[in-house]
Order: sequence, then C-alpha cells, then structure tokens
Amino acid sequence: MASSTEEAVASDEVVGDKYRSFLYDEAEKTTHWRHGGPPTYESVNQLFEEGRTKEWPKGSLEEIVQNAIKSWEMELSHKTRLQDFKTINPEKFKLFVNGREGLTGEETLEIGSYNALLKSSLPEGLKYYKAEEETFESSHEAFRSAFPRGFAWEVLQVYTGPPEIAFKFRHWGFFEGPFKGHAPTGKIVEFYGLGTLKVDETLRVEEAEVYYDPAELIGDLLVGDTSDTTATGQGCPFSNK
Repeated sequence: MASSTEEAVASDEVVGDKYRSFLYDEAEKTTHWRHGGPPTYESVNQLFEEGRTKEWPKGSLEEIVQNAIKSWEMELSHKTRLQDFKTINPEKFKLFVNGREGLTGEETLEIGSYNALLKSSLPEGLKYYKAEEETFESSHEAFRSAFPRGFAWEVLQVYTGPPEIAFKFRHWGFFEGPFKGHAPTGKIVEFYGLGTLKVDETLRVEEAEVYYDPAELIGDLLVGDTSDTTATGQGCPFSNK
C-alpha cells in the first residue's frame, strides 16, 4: 500500500488529478479536510512520471488498482472523518501489515499510515522507528521533511482480479531533507512489497494486507551524518507531495 508519502499540500485551487479520484467532485463539498481543503499532487506526480518503470494502458486492471490505492492514500492522509472515505467500506475495513493484527479504519485513521506500516515487534532497544511514540502529525512531518519531492508509488504487477486482488508494488523517493537528526544523502530510497485487497461489488476495500521489509525504507534514512547541523532542521511540512 502507498505509505502516505504520496501526500500533498492543501490547495484552494480546484484542479483535477489524473491518478486520484474523489478530490473535487460534488460529494466532496461536505468533506472535512485535514488542512482546510483538498490537496494537490503536482510534485509527486512529476516524480512518479519521471521514475516509474511501468506505464499501464488506460482502463487496465493494473491502472485501476494503482489509482485506487493512490486515492485511498489521499483520503487517509487528508480526510479527518472515515464517513468521507469513498475507497473503503468503513464498517468492514481492516488493514493487516506483515501478518500483524488487523487495524480498523478508525484505528488506521487515528495513527496514520506511517505508524500503521512501521509498527514493530522488535525489542525496545532495537527499534529503528518507534511508532508507538509518534502521532499522526509527527510521523507525517518526519517523512515530508525527508522526501521534499514526495514518495512515489507504482503497481508493478497484478496477479489476480477482484474480489481478491493480489499485486506487487514499488515505493521510491529521494532522501533530500533531514530525517530525525540524520542529514540527507540525496540518494534514492526505494522498497518493494506485495499486497492483497478484498473488495466489494463497487470495488471498495474491505480488507487490505501488505507485506514488505521496513528495513529497506528506514535503513537508507539512518545513514546520513548526524553531526551535520543541517540534519536537525525541519523541512516545510507542505513543501510538495
């Protein structure tokens, strides 16, 4: 699943987004937006288009799955009420990450996708990211700072169609801002994973499962020099995505 770094700055300007639905249609007029209005994704869309390895035909199952997950990430990052979500069935939704106990839609919305995806059962002294000590806001701040151009996401392959969709994905971005005291390296950070979606007849997700190695993401963010004074700076929280 897209780990929320496909985020964007809130905008008063009403424009379309070719990869994400439910941003500007009539039903969104009553949506409660986290930052006061619907986001724009110009920066991360450019990153995606420049770095993707697949370009799926319009209307293909791969494109539908890819855009549906981008839309879900948008809703999770920018809507504050589960009742405003269009991509999931709020009453049934569960998110399972690496075989852990599932999170409900409300639980996922409360902690945010980063904390849901980076939760760890490692002993306290070995945790490279302590999700239980982060809030929705602090986790998003940390990754917005690290990836000022955004963290793009693409579908690499879809193995089965609905109602049980299985797919492979890639997530990537450039470590160009500080991350928790570590100076940026400017290098690409990327990881791969597998996911499944159980969907209803209208393609709303009822269950999502994600399997990936969190160390592929966090490991590349901890190599920056901690003695560099620039590492302690805070990037603009809405500088792109």
